[in-house]
Amino acid sequence: MSYYGKWRTLIVAAVCAVGFIFVMPNFFPAASLSSLPGWLPNKQINLGLDLQGGSHLLLEVEVAAVLRERLEAIEDETRLALRGARIGYTGLRTNDRNVSLRLRNADDEDAAVDLLEGLAQPIQNRLIGTTAVDLEVAAPGDGTITLFLTEEAIQDRRRSVVEQSIEIVRRRIDETGTREPTIQRQGVDRILVQLPGLQDPDRIKRLLGQTAKLVFRLVDQSITPQQAAAGRVPPGSEILEADEELDANGDPVKYLVRRQVMVSGENLVDAQGNTRDQQTNQPVVTFRFDAAGGRRFGAATSANVGRPFAIVLDGKVVSAPVIRTAILGGSGQISGGFTLQEAQDLALLLRAGALPAPLKILEERTVGPDLGADSVAAGKIASVIAFVLVMVFMVAVYGLFGLFANAALVVNIILIGGGLSALQATLTLPGIAGIVLTIGMAVDANVLIFERIREETRAGKAPFSAIEAGYKRALTTIIDSNVTTFIAALLLFMFGSGPVKGFAVTLSFGIASSMFTAIMLTRLLTTVWLRRRRPAMLPL
Repeated sequence: MSYYGKWRTLIVAAVCAVGFIFVMPNFFPAASLSSLPGWLPNKQINLGLDLQGGSHLLLEVEVAAVLRERLEAIEDETRLALRGARIGYTGLRTNDRNVSLRLRNADDEDAAVDLLEGLAQPIQNRLIGTTAVDLEVAAPGDGTITLFLTEEAIQDRRRSVVEQSIEIVRRRIDETGTREPTIQRQGVDRILVQLPGLQDPDRIKRLLGQTAKLVFRLVDQSITPQQAAAGRVPPGSEILEADEELDANGDPVKYLVRRQVMVSGENLVDAQGNTRDQQTNQPVVTFRFDAAGGRRFGAATSANVGRPFAIVLDGKVVSAPVIRTAILGGSGQISGGFTLQEAQDLALLLRAGALPAPLKILEERTVGPDLGADSVAAGKIASVIAFVLVMVFMVAVYGLFGLFANAALVVNIILIGGGLSALQATLTLPGIAGIVLTIGMAVDANVLIFERIREETRAGKAPFSAIEAGYKRALTTIIDSNVTTFIAALLLFMFGSGPVKGFAVTLSFGIASSMFTAIMLTRLLTTVWLRRRRPAMLPL
């Protein structure tokens, strides 16, 4: 007699009940779910960009700006090194790819080359375990010296900048509360950002368009900004414009600022934009440094009491207050005529961290909710048609056993929906295609089992023995075929892009649930029917 243990029956019933409970919130309005008790499942399936609408952005990381910064740092280090060694030079300048200079005395070339080669930093290749340097020095012998970044340095900097940019973009978007964003690398130096259901794409573009590189630098008071603008910029200084402050002619106020950074935003641990200045009642951004940043900030302000220092954000001076007393608490505030929203956005940017390089929007696309609704409707129609045709086929070919397979198919769809809701996986239009494919694949296992039972029946076995043998002998084939398909779906998820991942997710859920319903649920149904009817012949 066919036997089905109580523990198996309990497992099947429990899995079906859990799937039904988790899929139920999808049949109620989202607003009504908030009133449910906290211990009840209340999560609905997340719809992707193509189903609920939203924004699609393709960003390019401007790695050239980072390479330029590294070359400018090399220029400053070269100036200090040669001055310290009392080696005369002229024409020190930074080009797009290198730093060049000319020695006053050609006899100093060997000493200068040895000194400048010491500025190189090591680069560790994590793949093959080799070490290289990021700087090479070329001296043809005519008194000119050129320092340029190695190819290994450029590739390493590009990789690290793009990876860091992706992480910072993810932090900024997560701070806005956007659900289920897709943020991934595309190509060498591009980032794909998809934001389902986004209601304010302009704000996201503003947040991603700002580098948010905050630094504190001293104001150079050796000459006036007007004198510096006339071509007398002291070495180690530069002219920066104010972010909001205007002069009498309506032009941005200019400041002469030292290049050397006293403290950078990398040491920030918190920033808030929901407070107001007690004197002016204007929104301000309060910030707090970590221990190391607090010590540097305290030391810098202690050594420069009475001097103005510039708060520079993305190359513009937000404000330039005079240091009245040493700031030893490791905290302070930034005021710049912000609105409350601007102060909150700036605080968000500072908390998330500065982008290592500017981002350029290459492609922008907005998907309206109407188009998403049409896609959902089309997907529902395709799923219903596939579902009905499969059910009709199974009943026509296998009769009563086809009804058992159809019941398992219904439970299979419920389990897929429950799994997507419980794990908050994103359902996309290709994901709906995966569900439609799963509907057809879900009955494959039952077809194999039923055909095996037919063979056993033709061989003269009794109904109980034929069903027992049919399930047992078809099991290996079912597992092999589904495992290989699952491996393919897993690879699609690991290496595919957004739409491909959406297809892989539903296909994976469908494989797991179809194996459960085909092997365990249909066997439970047939076993219960056999025990109650005890037929002499199987209706196959």
